Amino acid sequence: MVKGTTVADDITRAAVELFAANGYGGTSVQQIVEAAGVTKGALYHYFGSKDDLLFGIYDRLLGTQQRHLEAIVAAGGDIDEVLRAACMDVVETTVAQLDEAVVFFQSAHLLSPERHDEVTRRRRTYNDAFGALISRGQAEGRYRTDIPLPVLLAHFFADVHYLGQWYSPTGTSSAAVLAQQLTDLFLAGIRRVDAAAVDPAG
Repeated sequence: MVKGTTVADDITRAAVELFAANGYGGTSVQQIVEAAGVTKGALYHYFGSKDDLLFGIYDRLLGTQQRHLEAIVAAGGDIDEVLRAACMDVVETTVAQLDEAVVFFQSAHLLSPERHDEVTRRRRTYNDAFGALISRGQAEGRYRTDIPLPVLLAHFFADVHYLGQWYSPTGTSSAAVLAQQLTDLFLAGIRRVDAAAVDPAG
């Protein structure tokens, strides 16, 4: 066991690493318990099935991002700053849990139907709250309205979804720098050309 972690943490860590490297279907319970240094009995004490373990990975990633977004929205402020904070957070939390994100996009379809529906519902809740920020900026005349909201959302989240395919934490860009770069590109792309004319800060 890693010092300072629980048995459940060690099982989850091992599962995330194996799922990311070998795929959900290519990972056995035996491989997970061996990597975690626990028994099968210990795994089944905390997780009733491999499906429970996979869902737990999604639950942690989705839960973190949802709580952060709610806190950002609750803090209020100028819409540009609120949306900037939301964009940067989703990039930084994805990088911080990069293996979880890889598993998320590779294996969500392998969840049980009930669990898959729950993940879909929670992703929709997050996207709706994120989209509401863009809609607020559109209502204030800040952001372009010539492109449908779903396309604007897809434009941003496509970059986030592919981070696990190319980003390396050992590369030249830190998570904070990457988050700023992707956020700057996104906000520049959705801003109205004449936004300065209606922006009180412009």
